[in-house]
Amino acid sequence: MSDAEPQAESHDRSGETRSGETWPGETRSQEPWSEESRSGDAGPGDAGSSGDAGSGDAGDAEGARAQEEVQAAERLERAVRAAEQALIEFEIAVETFRVEVENFSRLHHQRLGPMYSRLDELDALIAEAVAARTGDPEDIRKAHEARGLVQPMPGVEELFHGWIDSEGLSPEAAAMLTERPVQPPPRVRPSEEARRIYRELARKAHPDLAEEEAERERRGAFIVRVNAAYAAGDEEALRALAEEWAAGPPPPERRASRSEELYARLEWLAERKEMLAAVAAELESSAIGAMIKMAPEDPDRLLDEIAEQLLAQAAEKETRLAELVR
Repeated sequence: MSDAEPQAESHDRSGETRSGETWPGETRSQEPWSEESRSGDAGPGDAGSSGDAGSGDAGDAEGARAQEEVQAAERLERAVRAAEQALIEFEIAVETFRVEVENFSRLHHQRLGPMYSRLDELDALIAEAVAARTGDPEDIRKAHEARGLVQPMPGVEELFHGWIDSEGLSPEAAAMLTERPVQPPPRVRPSEEARRIYRELARKAHPDLAEEEAERERRGAFIVRVNAAYAAGDEEALRALAEEWAAGPPPPERRASRSEELYARLEWLAERKEMLAAVAAELESSAIGAMIKMAPEDPDRLLDEIAEQLLAQAAEKETRLAELVR
């Protein structure tokens, strides 16, 4: 899977390739003057005075810089596209392996799960037979422990179907157990100051006062916060909202240039690649992933080998049990 990893790192922040070669289709900077303009003589009265030549030099230099920026952005965009394609291939490889692990895990459970359950049952029977023979408290404890692995007790949350959690009984569950009605939440009565601030904010920030849709949406979101604070009787929150409104809307964010957007895209692609690499490493280090790596071409053969080993273990335990219960 490492062959498919994105190669966004091969491009530096300037958008240039490490080899410095010209990209296909890239054009070189044009000369500021044509052959005719260089060969022509500027006589008296001609437009090509020294002042005009100076301004022409500045204009040509500015045009050359603009052209270089465009070419750099084009190279950076090609780098982003290459990284995107490489990341797609990497995602396909990771997802393919994840599905393979999931399918193999399901097959492993279907074919070998009953064998593991049989082994657990035999362990419990053997431990119980030993405890019955010896009467030793430690053997009895081990027998109970082995039986618990075969028939695990349901968890507390499962028993109560979500009525209880780590914080204890919910109010509804407590009411059901004690046959008491669920108490409604206490009613909030905003103070006079809270009412004053609320009315003032509602008059100033009402969405109907806006003429543009964007401003109407901003005011609507703000009023939602005002209503929530007022409903809770939170005078401090209302004061903070009043200060926020008085400060005015935040200044519009500066629009990023095309190069900045491409740089940000490359950084996101690199972060995405790192995340996928972590997922791949976790899959490969899992028990099922390790089993698949042991026999990548024929994982079914590995299941057959494990099944044979489990059957042999079961036969040994059954013999041991038969000796104990004679």
